Amino acid sequence: MRRVPRAALLAIAVGLVLADSSVVTLALPDVFAEYDVTPSAVSWVLTAYNLVLALASVPAALLVLRRRGGARQVAFGGLIVFAVASLLCAVAPSLTVLVAARCLQGLGGAAVACAALVLLEAETGSRARGAAVWGAAGAFGAAVGPAVGGLLTETLSWQSIFILQVPLALVCLLAVRDARAPIAEPAGERRPDIRHLVAIGFLGAGLTAALFLLVLLLVAGWRLSPLTAALAVSIMPLAALSAARIRGGDVRTRGAVGAVLTAGGLAALGLMPSASVAWTVVPQVLIGIGLGLSLGPLTEAAIHGRTPLVLHGGWTLAARHVGVVAALALLTPVFTADLDTQEQRATESVLARILDSPLDPRTKIDVGLKLADELNRAEGEVPEIAPAFAGIEPREGEAPRLEALQSRVEDELDRAATTAFERSFLIAAALSLCALVPLLLPAGAPTAPRTRVAA
Repeated sequence: MRRVPRAALLAIAVGLVLADSSVVTLALPDVFAEYDVTPSAVSWVLTAYNLVLALASVPAALLVLRRRGGARQVAFGGLIVFAVASLLCAVAPSLTVLVAARCLQGLGGAAVACAALVLLEAETGSRARGAAVWGAAGAFGAAVGPAVGGLLTETLSWQSIFILQVPLALVCLLAVRDARAPIAEPAGERRPDIRHLVAIGFLGAGLTAALFLLVLLLVAGWRLSPLTAALAVSIMPLAALSAARIRGGDVRTRGAVGAVLTAGGLAALGLMPSASVAWTVVPQVLIGIGLGLSLGPLTEAAIHGRTPLVLHGGWTLAARHVGVVAALALLTPVFTADLDTQEQRATESVLARILDSPLDPRTKIDVGLKLADELNRAEGEVPEIAPAFAGIEPREGEAPRLEALQSRVEDELDRAATTAFERSFLIAAALSLCALVPLLLPAGAPTAPRTRVAA
């Protein structure tokens, strides 16, 4: 296998691992329905993978260092574990088994991501180019994960997300089998670059909030289909790819600008005046450009001039996914509580609208009872009210008034869902802004290079 295809397959492997941190986000409502569990329990499908990836990255890097031919062996074993775990996810008979399989995926993913950094350095013939490809592949995978997962969930099933990962992981084994021997490393700084790692952690939290909260708002809040939501959130990775072409500027400046843009986009999502996908476009562009400017270069800066390369790569993975887990742990209870509060307020408002509507009292009772059934069934998400109104037989002359009432009720629910996510988006914006703190500290040795590669 020629050098370019091997490098491409290694990049795909890294993207696959990082995409798994967010790929099931749009599938969570379907997983919730499949296993009939609480919304907080379902969130562990995301949290478990990211938590294990954060905890296992540095040990995986140490394993690469301590074994003869470590990078190839660890990458090979990691891909096998990842493929087997993906298959287990697809056939999991319960949420407990699914979460356990996700933990196993995280172990395999950490091994693949760390070992791939060393192998990419050898394939590209350059430490800098290998690190750039590694960082870009991981950031792109994380960004496109929800869109791909949404497309597969809508067109096939949520299980198809994991089924597709099995052949992809096995194909990537071809790159590992014939990979070049690692390049001998020059002497360099061994201590972790805390300043850049902390910034990566906060931006990782911002990225997670942007993807996780937005897709939940679209699917669970505004009741869009996974396919429609997937198309809507594709704006963010496209903006990030465009930002990757922006050249020049030192890492500190790019990181600071990226943090501000990301925070601005998240704040804009928290201040939307109405429930419309159109209001998410500009905020997504800001977030995408911000992350495109910052995450990739910060990752490169965190490993620049430091040895062993794989160990510092492990530190960057750990930092990013600590941010992911922290964001999930912090924001899940916030938006869940806010959604419950807004659901109660919306229920009261809907009841008032039904009582004030110019309908026959018998029609009002029918509407109220059917809406109550839908509200009781819709635990943890905004109810779909169309079935309730579809089952009502309007009396003579009532059809236009019944349609108007349905429109007003849907507006109330959309407004409640949008309001329920406001506080979480604003908290996420504050987390992204926290990345400015380490970036504004005086730079220490070694000085990171100017970069042209973004997330």
